[in-house]
Amino acid sequence: MSKKKLSTLALHAGYDYSKSLKSRAVPIYATTSFVFDSAQNGADLFAGKAEGFIYSRIHNPTTTVLEERLSAYHGGSAAMAVASGCASNALLFLGLADSGKKIVSSPHLYGSTFSFLSHNLKKFGVAVEFVDVNDEKALRAAIDKNTLMVYAESVGNPSGYILDIEKVSKISHGYNIPLVVDNTVTPPPLLNPFEYGADILTYSLTKLIGGHGTHIGGMIIEKGDFDWGANPVFTNYINAPDPTAEGTNFWEVYGKPFYKEGKSAVLINKLRGDVLRGIGATLSPFGGHEFLKGLETLNLRAIRQSESAKIIAEYLSKHHKIGWVHYSGLKDSPFYDLSQKYFPKTGPGAVFSFGLKGGYEAGVKFIDNLEVFSNLANILDARSLVIHPASTTHSQLKGKALLSAGVTEDLVRFSIGLEDVDDLIEAIDKALSII
Repeated sequence: MSKKKLSTLALHAGYDYSKSLKSRAVPIYATTSFVFDSAQNGADLFAGKAEGFIYSRIHNPTTTVLEERLSAYHGGSAAMAVASGCASNALLFLGLADSGKKIVSSPHLYGSTFSFLSHNLKKFGVAVEFVDVNDEKALRAAIDKNTLMVYAESVGNPSGYILDIEKVSKISHGYNIPLVVDNTVTPPPLLNPFEYGADILTYSLTKLIGGHGTHIGGMIIEKGDFDWGANPVFTNYINAPDPTAEGTNFWEVYGKPFYKEGKSAVLINKLRGDVLRGIGATLSPFGGHEFLKGLETLNLRAIRQSESAKIIAEYLSKHHKIGWVHYSGLKDSPFYDLSQKYFPKTGPGAVFSFGLKGGYEAGVKFIDNLEVFSNLANILDARSLVIHPASTTHSQLKGKALLSAGVTEDLVRFSIGLEDVDDLIEAIDKALSII
């Protein structure tokens, strides 16, 4: 079904109802384990010589449909569902990382990801260097023979920083290393980074793909055409006998015969058989079912929410009580040209931030008097959301520490939902009139 359009793939890819008692909806397989046909069948399943399910910590029929559907939705080769967006990044880093190796990353990241890269990976002897990856000179200076990947978010939250995927992927590939993009904020139909050269995508399914604020989950998607055999930096784990998988060389078995056709699944097989099986950060079948329902309407929701965000950002940019707006679709944004390159029709997603001229006190008063919007620590729900980080998520930080985290006392973040845009503007205008 790879040649179908997005709306069709979101409803049908990865599932054959004739093999599931003709259930039109994907069933929830609420089971820990799966019965083997025979002792030999069990042995073959564990050895990877037969297809089938073993244990839901490794894979489950419900989550497998979600994996195959999202992989097809992006034109990828394989995907792996995990327990959260943070888990998708952490498992990827741990699956590829090795003592003495290095990750080059953009600093414009979700706070927990930044912290994991800055602190947790050091315990494993993995170096991380943060640079403006859009700056070619800085990126080339950061990459060395031990570099495993270049990592960035497609659109930074809440900075609005836009990754120049096409440019950065060409530089990365010149060193035979993959570009990894966290595309949580702008999944297709807004942006498919694979079309511009990205090799691996990570997602928090919790956000726009799930869309309804009902479950936590994550996903790793492999494009399938990266040559993991071209760089000796990968010979310690992908292109070498793996002791955790009975000496399997994942590149030789799952990658080398298929990558030129874009069908290599070496990374996902490695991650599933190694870190997911060992760490167990597994997405439940109930969560998989929730995200399948969200995916069915993603194509409609993403465009509507992004269009409304653009209208509201433009409205705020002209309001006399607003000091600044970080929305890269505005003409005065330093990322406007990149916004036009990657989001010419839809705008760069539904999340952006702005500053109130009254500072901290104005931010608190605005939040307390804002109707319709929900004040909570999430983004990209079907409902519009708002938060004032300086008084909530970053309240433990003051002064320079707060600024170093990319947060000012006046900063307010919006995540625009599916409500009528006129009702949202009315609510914003009423709250602004009080401060």
